[in-house]
Amino acid sequence: MIRGHAGEPTHVLVVATLGAERRRRRRGRSARRASAEPAPTAVAVGRATLIDARPLVNGSAAELKGADFEAEALAGLAVINSVLQRQRIASADPNAHGIAPSQALVIRVGIGAGEEVASGRWSSAVEVTIGGRRRKREAILSPQERLAAVLSGRDVILACEELALRARADINAGRWREAALQLESALTAAIAELASWAGQGDIDERIELLVSAAGSTTDAAQTALIGGLSAEQIAALEQSLERLEAALRARTAIAR
Repeated sequence: MIRGHAGEPTHVLVVATLGAERRRRRRGRSARRASAEPAPTAVAVGRATLIDARPLVNGSAAELKGADFEAEALAGLAVINSVLQRQRIASADPNAHGIAPSQALVIRVGIGAGEEVASGRWSSAVEVTIGGRRRKREAILSPQERLAAVLSGRDVILACEELALRARADINAGRWREAALQLESALTAAIAELASWAGQGDIDERIELLVSAAGSTTDAAQTALIGGLSAEQIAALEQSLERLEAALRARTAIAR
């Protein structure tokens, strides 16, 4: 059972493991000889069923008509990721992470009776593809080209890039306090690191924009230490991160 701030139930999350059984731990030696031609290892599949605690109005398939399935799927995934984020902290596991839509084998939005949904079944459902439009070939190849450049030593990964990604993950999940603290570090690192490309392209202008955004971000970070952020501070954080992401894209274009 997942409850809101007032203690009211919002969702029920049912998690099950399907498919392959867990491989039993072997006693004794920790290693054994591997076959030269091993058979494919069966992989277990996890299934998460998120159930809205609010009852349906009429309890029929009519509830699905006119629904924004992609929005419903993303909202549900955000709730599941919030649970995974709490599990990461509770277990002190830095390697635990959330689920991206592209990582799910299938995403369904539907309705069902209590016993059905508790066992991962439904009365009526649709399969949802998140961002189903085919991306342009250039957009698909660009990350591969960047990775090739990094692996060959023709480009480098900046510390601020990792920090910016963490801030983006926090903002996407609505973790505004964490986003403010993360983005403050990301901007500080970016201003220092991007100085190596000063005078190239429009990097100087980009750095100036980041410097101007640093003040409001620092104020938001100070507020985050003691409580929640205002709507104005949240909007400023989003704008600052967009400026940082644009500056990093401009730097990558120069490095090609």
